Amino acid sequence: MIANKDPKLDEKLKRIWQESQERLTQQKATGQKTQYIDLTKAPIQLDALKLLPEERARAMNAILFGHKGQFTALAVLNPQDELVKAYLAELAAQGTKTNVFEVSKEGLEYAWTFYQFIPKAMVSINSRVDVAPEKVLELQKELTTLEKVKEALTKIMVGEIATGEILNIILAGALTNRASDVHLETDEQGDRLRYRIDGELQIVMNGIPKEVYRLVVSRIKLLSNLRLNVSNVSQDGRFTIALGDLQIELRVAVAPSEFGEAIVMRILDPRAINITLPQLGLRPDDLAIIEEELRAPNGMILNTGPTGSGKTTTLYAFLRTLATPDIKIITIEDPIEYHLNGIEQTQVDNKAGYTFANGLRSMMRQDPDIILVGEIRDLETVDIALQAALTGHLVFSTLHTNSSSGVIPRMLDLGAQQVSIGPALNLVIAQRLVRKLCEKCKTPKPIDADLKAKITKFLARMPERVDKKPYEAITEIYEPKKEGDKTGCENCHFTGYRGRNGIFELLRVGDDFEPMIAKHAGDGEIKEFSRQQGIVFLQEDGILRAISGQTSFEEVESVTGPLKDF
Repeated sequence: MIANKDPKLDEKLKRIWQESQERLTQQKATGQKTQYIDLTKAPIQLDALKLLPEERARAMNAILFGHKGQFTALAVLNPQDELVKAYLAELAAQGTKTNVFEVSKEGLEYAWTFYQFIPKAMVSINSRVDVAPEKVLELQKELTTLEKVKEALTKIMVGEIATGEILNIILAGALTNRASDVHLETDEQGDRLRYRIDGELQIVMNGIPKEVYRLVVSRIKLLSNLRLNVSNVSQDGRFTIALGDLQIELRVAVAPSEFGEAIVMRILDPRAINITLPQLGLRPDDLAIIEEELRAPNGMILNTGPTGSGKTTTLYAFLRTLATPDIKIITIEDPIEYHLNGIEQTQVDNKAGYTFANGLRSMMRQDPDIILVGEIRDLETVDIALQAALTGHLVFSTLHTNSSSGVIPRMLDLGAQQVSIGPALNLVIAQRLVRKLCEKCKTPKPIDADLKAKITKFLARMPERVDKKPYEAITEIYEPKKEGDKTGCENCHFTGYRGRNGIFELLRVGDDFEPMIAKHAGDGEIKEFSRQQGIVFLQEDGILRAISGQTSFEEVESVTGPLKDF
């Protein structure tokens, strides 16, 4: 076949050639009354490959691609080959029954490439990658910046490709640089690696060689127990990195694209979730409200916000605060992301009929004191959760709304009984995550007369529970460091920000809300009413943090929208 300089056309010609060879092989098998298989599409079991060494498989132009009990599946180029006949006789003598399939040369060569994964498969039987602690420490010392991760990858990609080492560098670099997600992407411009750090995607490396990219994708799919030879459908899996006693789980999502497969690995590092209530970063007055509501013997606390806004972290901090030997806590989650000691955690299994609603109903028979429901999605779940809150249980859950004022209308839209909402619902929390200014390079800026006037006017609107004195004494604010076109420093990956903090909006639902619920008040009306009740809105909490130097006004605006009345 003649190669073409146009990669897309060359790929199309290869595909046409492959399809023609498969048709010819199928016609040949039909004429000889033998079975045919296309190995570029059929599942190939690594356990089966181990039974027939690669050297012998190549010598007899065959591959053992399936194995279950005493049954095997063998693909061959020529069923009449003497070496093939001898091998079949050996299998028969062992009591093994073999299905023989005729295969094209191209399909056979493709299947042989799977032998490269056999040594690596031994460490992935339990979806676990064991990395020597000393190796991790060595990589952590080296890969302290994204540029150093890129340099390490560039260096190891020269010469013989060591897929395992490449993946070690990618994962160690992600952990060292506090990435929450690893993105391997392919498009017309080439293949690249990106990390999501503090909620922002940052390029680590562009122009990854195609062969390296393909091997790394295959390696990740192998570790995640995904089908290696299927590339036209989405697949989800997971694997675990064992760093001594620390287990870091990676949730893997593989998606097909026009130019290959893209992978996102979400890093579930238990150290990221292991924070206490005071470490959430709540203002003292908000923290006092939370602590008071957590002492309630029953009722419901709902946390709202989009995916990735820190809801799980907050609710887990609540559970850790309340977890004692004399308290029974049960959760139902979809899925369980982090494991908590001393807490009974269960996971939704829709195939088995274990939904949020069914799981919650089952929990009620186990006499829990505290219940966490991962998410309220439907009428059945909201009704059972409300009844649990009314019958002596403390219930935590999440609901997808943009603000605390949208929770009551949302519950009513789901069909919840209005007479139950007021007595059951204690507190609604809305939250987002804002990036914190880098402590090593943030730059002070004096507060001018215009900004001082805005701050004074803003503080005057805050409810009495907010201590205004610390904010009134501030004479300068902080911004990201900027020198020409350059922002930040190495410590913050040249973004000006390092780490994130939550901003919060707490709406206490008391008897005063009964009339609002009864008349099915909308989001806007409840928001206005909650202002009269002394709420501090999300954006206002963000502004207070910008005034105190934790973040910038620009960051607050990027998360909460244009700054209003400021």
